[in-house]
Amino acid sequence: MRCPGCGEGKLFSGYLHITETCSYCGEELANADPGDGPAVFVILVVGFLVVGSALYVEVSYSPPYWVHAMIWLPAILILSFGLLPLFKSLFFAAHYANQAGEYTRGPEQ
Repeated sequence: MRCPGCGEGKLFSGYLHITETCSYCGEELANADPGDGPAVFVILVVGFLVVGSALYVEVSYSPPYWVHAMIWLPAILILSFGLLPLFKSLFFAAHYANQAGEYTRGPEQ
């Protein structure tokens, strides 16, 4: 979750807001926003983990439905909010490395 140009400056200025320029090297970062792509992969990963785990717990222990709700709803929220910045930074780094879309890298350093 650091600037892909220098590896020192912070990539995010908020929870998921990509900073306009790197505070360390001055690289312009605003044009490489990955959009909604990371959210799709987070949904797939979290869905796979939670559904698989919930099925295992149901088959092994057969708890009441309220126990499932108490376990899996917080797990979905924690995993989703925890993985989203990671996936967004990975998509941003791929976008940056491949110079995809509108993004063009600044002068070589």
